[in-house]
Parts: sequence; C-alpha cells; structure tokens
Amino acid sequence: MIEARGITKRYGPFTAVQDVSFSAGKGTVLGFIGPNGAGKTTTMRILTGYLPATAGDAVVAGFDVFQQPMEVKRRVGYLPEAPPLYPELTVGDYLSFVAEIREIPARGRYRRIGEVMEMVGLTGWERRILGSLSKGYRQRVGLAQALVHDPPVLVLDEPTSGLDPAQNVGIRELIGAIGGERTVVLSTHILAEVEATCDQVVVIDRGRIAAQGSLEQVRTQATGGVRYRVELRGQDIARAVGGLDEVRQVVPSDGSDGFDVLEVFADQDPRTAIAALAGRSGWAVRSIERVQPSLEDAFLAIVGREEAPSTTGSQP
Repeated sequence: MIEARGITKRYGPFTAVQDVSFSAGKGTVLGFIGPNGAGKTTTMRILTGYLPATAGDAVVAGFDVFQQPMEVKRRVGYLPEAPPLYPELTVGDYLSFVAEIREIPARGRYRRIGEVMEMVGLTGWERRILGSLSKGYRQRVGLAQALVHDPPVLVLDEPTSGLDPAQNVGIRELIGAIGGERTVVLSTHILAEVEATCDQVVVIDRGRIAAQGSLEQVRTQATGGVRYRVELRGQDIARAVGGLDEVRQVVPSDGSDGFDVLEVFADQDPRTAIAALAGRSGWAVRSIERVQPSLEDAFLAIVGREEAPSTTGSQP
C-alpha cells in the first residue's frame, strides 16, 4: 500500500531527508521513529502529498504521489501533530464539513459520521464546541476527520503528543482497533507505543534510514539479539562458559558477593548447557536468565543515548 523509493527533500543547502526508502503492506502498522529533526514529519508530508520531494518517488494505495496527488489524498487519512480543527465549530458541524469536502455522498454522510464518532469514542459529543475540548478529545476528533472517508491508508504524526498516560492508553487502543485492513504509519517519540501497536518499524536519523524491519529484526540488528545474564561463583568461569558450543560471546561485568556476572550472547538458548557446566564444575549458581532487548535498547544503539526519545511521553 505504501512504497517509498529514494525520497529526498532539500531546502537550499540543507538536506532534511536523504534517500529514504521503505514499504508497508496492507494491514501493517508501521512505527516511524527518530530524534527530533530527523525527518519524520517531512517524510509523512511528502507521502501524503502535502509537500513535494526534491527527488525520489512514492506510490500510495496504487497511485503515484507526485503524478496523481489528488488520487492519493482521496485514499489517505492524515492526522498531523496539531489536528486541523476550527475551534468555533461543534464536533458534529466540523465532521460534517470534512465529510462534505471528502466527497461523501449526502445520503450516507450523517450515518458515516455517526459510525466514526462511535469508533473513536465521541458518541454524544456532537454539540460540543471544539475549542472547549481537552487535548485528548481534540486528538479523537482529529482521528475522526482522518477516518471519515474510510481510507485504506492512515498516516498519524505524533497522535499522542502531549497527552497524559490515561489518554495515551485510550488513543493507543484506538489505533490498534482501527488498523485491521488499513495500512497505518505512526510517527511517535513513545517507544512503548510502537512496541504495543506496530508490526514493523523504521528508524530515521539525520534524514536517513538507520534501521528497518520487524521489531525483532531491529532489536537483533542493533543489539545482537537476545542475551543471557549469568551469575556464577567458581573458578575460570568466563573462559569455560565462552567455550560452550552454544555461546557466541561472553562479556564479563561487575559482580558482587563473590559471584561473577556474565553477559552471554548465543545463537541458541545456552541455559541448559551453562547449568550442566556449573554442575560438573561445582560452581554456585545465583541466576541464569534470558534478557530480551527492548526497542529502547535498539534505539540507543542506533542513534546514541543523547538522542533517545522518551519511553513514557513525548519530548518538547
């Protein structure tokens, strides 16, 4: 449903996006993450036809973004970071206006508005003035306007920016529910949100793709994959564990109470072999545990700790 190839955007001598290529199929929820200023919003604006690219090409829902921009816009629902709301209108009037310009036939327009309002949790809010709504409910209205024409592709730029934890959960659940048959591209600083809702992830840094693939693929590429934390007490432990067939690498770290602590990297689960070795060698065993790297671990490995986004909320 989305195919971006070599997307580049320059502003004079400054290159905001350089040779960005990725794809997302039908039913995929793709997380688009990166530091502030990495090029996420620029890429989204290009894919939705709101900003021309300097080079490259993109196909969305079967149409060329640059040659057939109106056809693309008819098939894309777009929620920018600041929802495009008119504060003096009621929720119902605003969605009616959006439905009209989205060319939804008058006969089925109000039925569709009701369906979308129910979908995003706004039933009964038709007469509320937009300017009086909390940010969480403004985001819901923004999602409703992006969904009202039932688009096959949904592009969401920081949909939970500035929301409190309860609102974050509500919007996250809503995104998961509306995915289904749609292709969803989700830009966010909240890595837990990506882990909870996304099938694929693209990491962009300084305008270039730094990593992409499934969550597991990106974790493995960036961190070396699953590791095992071992706490043992005995003689010559690191060398002996490193000699096991299952073990690829052993990294000693500081221990306590006479126990050695090892970070063990392996292509297959080495815990049984390590336990057997400890038994043969007469070692004391405190723990042998599997450590699954998080998306935060992968992000830090890719773009560096000073650039890391929040795991609980968006950055300023």
